[in-house]
Amino acid sequence: MSSLVYRRDIDGLRAVAVIAVVLFHFGVPGLTGGFVGVDVFFVISGYLITSIIWHQREAGRFSFVEFWARRARRILPALFVLIVAVLAVGWFLMAPKDYEALGHSVRYQVMFASNLLFMRQDGYFDVASDLKPLLHTWSLAVEEQFYIVFPLVLTLLASRFKHWRLALFSVLLISFGLSVWAVAQHPEKAFFLLPMRAWELLAGAMLAVAPVNKTRLTSSAAQCISLLGLGLILIAVFAYDKSTPFPGIAALLPVLGVVALIWANEHHTTWVGHILSSRLMVGLGLISYSWYLWHWPVFVFASYASVEEFGPGLTGALIALTLVLGYLSWRYIETPFRERRLLAGRRQILVAAGLGILVLGLAGQALRWTDGLPSRLPEHALQYANASHWRPELMACITDDKSPADKPFCRYGKTASAVEPAQLLVWGDSHGTALIPALEANAREHGVNVMLASSAGCLPLEGLEHGERCAAYNRRVEQALKKEPVTDVMLVARWSLYLYGDAKGDHGHALKDADGRYDPAVAEQKLADGVRARVEQLRKAGYRVWLMKEAPLQPFNPPYRLSRLAMLHKPTADVGFPLAEHLKQKAFINRLFAQIAATDAGITVLDPTPALCDASGLCRAQRDGHSLYTDDNHLSEAGARLMLPVLAPVFEEASAQALTGVSEVNTAR
Repeated sequence: MSSLVYRRDIDGLRAVAVIAVVLFHFGVPGLTGGFVGVDVFFVISGYLITSIIWHQREAGRFSFVEFWARRARRILPALFVLIVAVLAVGWFLMAPKDYEALGHSVRYQVMFASNLLFMRQDGYFDVASDLKPLLHTWSLAVEEQFYIVFPLVLTLLASRFKHWRLALFSVLLISFGLSVWAVAQHPEKAFFLLPMRAWELLAGAMLAVAPVNKTRLTSSAAQCISLLGLGLILIAVFAYDKSTPFPGIAALLPVLGVVALIWANEHHTTWVGHILSSRLMVGLGLISYSWYLWHWPVFVFASYASVEEFGPGLTGALIALTLVLGYLSWRYIETPFRERRLLAGRRQILVAAGLGILVLGLAGQALRWTDGLPSRLPEHALQYANASHWRPELMACITDDKSPADKPFCRYGKTASAVEPAQLLVWGDSHGTALIPALEANAREHGVNVMLASSAGCLPLEGLEHGERCAAYNRRVEQALKKEPVTDVMLVARWSLYLYGDAKGDHGHALKDADGRYDPAVAEQKLADGVRARVEQLRKAGYRVWLMKEAPLQPFNPPYRLSRLAMLHKPTADVGFPLAEHLKQKAFINRLFAQIAATDAGITVLDPTPALCDASGLCRAQRDGHSLYTDDNHLSEAGARLMLPVLAPVFEEASAQALTGVSEVNTAR
């Protein structure tokens, strides 16, 4: 068993972990796997905490209350100060939706459960990760949960089982097995939840309670093991990236690397140990907790304030700022509390912790109750920010993974409560939902009944659906189509998503080859075949077909960018995306639709581009003080209203066919 003595090399190892995480989050090139620094922290925490618990148990002076008081003294003061600072900065800088989300995360974090919140925030329109100032506290929540449970588990095993170390190792193996399973089945749970992360902390714990071996490693063996350990960590830091299935088996590299380093340097001070024990590395390790706390909120708020992506100079300055804030937090908050210069008694720190939890929890909940205090914002900034979400009625029309299989299709017609048979079917993904304001208005004006079938992430093409949910949904639409006197069908989707993936390079929804690999040429061919097949099927059944092109994408989130620019008193008039770039992005789909429409007078292409892009060559993100988008690709209600004249020909044709009795053809179907 390891001796309970201060080890400079472990503080140096903390420095390695925090440097990797900070540089990764700031997008420094090369460190694509810097997120494994969190796993390094987990192993170190498991080792140190278990060493403290076990040595106090052996000395007969371990106290659960004292242990938890020490953890509160170590973690909570710096965390609470950070939360207060984040709430204060957010007051001046954050849009209501983001400020409300911040309040939600504050409430969960003070309950030691922010990992549960962030795990669930994987919905279709959830706030992007780089707009969550407390996202990084998920790892603190995991550790806090471990600190609550582990002393009880260790005490139970050690007092009830003769071979308790074997029992503890069995718990580690179970946790590791859960992690491997969850990475494939539920990756968000694998990443955020304690049961799938506990094995990393337990790896350090097992090292701390390992029986003392009188046979020491030779110096050369320790050197080799130490170098191997460092190598495993660095391989993960430089070779992994966001696409790496993690944690699971991939986490073995950093975890075993940390175990090897701690174990080897327990026997001999190695070359790696000398480097880790240097004054610089130890100093960074000492402030690593506070540095970790401050680095991510600085990144998030700088992203808000700067609007544009950071250049190298600004990135370096921001990293330096986080280091300074980390040092100040360590010196003036962490250290006084750890040295018991403030709230020295056990009862005092626990009462203060309880009050802090209560006050901050209520503050976070207040932001939820008040919808992020929109009154903080100037009127024009609030107007932009409000576009970041659709009305509940629109959201209710999207079918997704959480929707019941028999969720009714939305309908629009002569009156708001129209439930009459449909003459027009609008069929597609969530971009169909974005058109609801224009569909409603046109339906009432032209007296046409519309059925909207929109399912998030689902192409309205047979055989190209993303998963069984989409396939089942399309089958439902096909069955419903047979029962309605529909004369016209409009196909609408974010076509480029299935061709090329999203703006971040994620090809999750893009069409793949037979082996599941992404190739743009394959995706283009499959989409072309799928559109042609669906159009041919609909035309043979007698329907008039309308192919709706997608709106120009924006390379940013317009409501956030516009509201932030307004809050910073910067101009918003020329915010947008070049028309030439939009046409270049959509060249394939434009060519495909034109070719299909040229073969049959019953096929018409609808193009939203002229309504959103002007003669100056800019596809604008706003008009008359309103954001035209709710995110980087979906139209807002203001943007959808610009689609009224674009969609008008569909309704004029459907109305004319209804008047001339063409719907009788459908009865014969």
